[in-house]
Amino acid sequence: RLLMSEKGAVEEEVPQNANAGCPGVSSEQAGKSESCAGCPNQAICASGAARVPDPDVAVIAERLANVKHKILVLSGKGGVGKSTFSSQIAFALASRDLQVGLLDIDACGPSIPRMMGVEGEGVHQSSLGWSPVYVEDNLAVMSVGFLLGSVDDAVIWRGPKKNGLIKQFLKDVHWDELDYLVVDTPPGTSDEHLSIVQYLKEANVDGALVVTTP
Repeated sequence: RLLMSEKGAVEEEVPQNANAGCPGVSSEQAGKSESCAGCPNQAICASGAARVPDPDVAVIAERLANVKHKILVLSGKGGVGKSTFSSQIAFALASRDLQVGLLDIDACGPSIPRMMGVEGEGVHQSSLGWSPVYVEDNLAVMSVGFLLGSVDDAVIWRGPKKNGLIKQFLKDVHWDELDYLVVDTPPGTSDEHLSIVQYLKEANVDGALVVTTP
């Protein structure tokens, strides 16, 4: 069980009186999915009235204004070496004396801390936001793995809560000035991928690398 209150609250786009499994008011499935049946908010969500522009998109763009290049790493399935590829890309860029950040948004399988040799490290907060964990002076890492009490803790979250954590990482982590931010995403094509693209739509993402089977 993950107690986020000790490290910082995770923001959600789910009304307090919503049904379990609510996709979030900003989702295209708001008011239309099976989990919305019988919810008191179903009609307003289905009408689109609750799907207002997300003001945090501009906040995220401003927070990442000092990041020159942003690259997403994706895969259509698990087990193809996506996180290994992300970590090696980060190490390779850092070896060229570039300032590099590696963001792990795989909430259910955060393997980046182990691959980067910083497993068990914690995140610190300051007036500037969350401070990432530094592997080297020019290579910083942020992952949900740093928020767990133990490496054996499981993260069992619904989509909206995982999306809230992704948004909080983008809004609250203080990367300072970076040449490259590499974002390691979960395997497959799910809510997290749609959310990261939506949240970064004003942040000028350079592109994505898709890791496939050999």
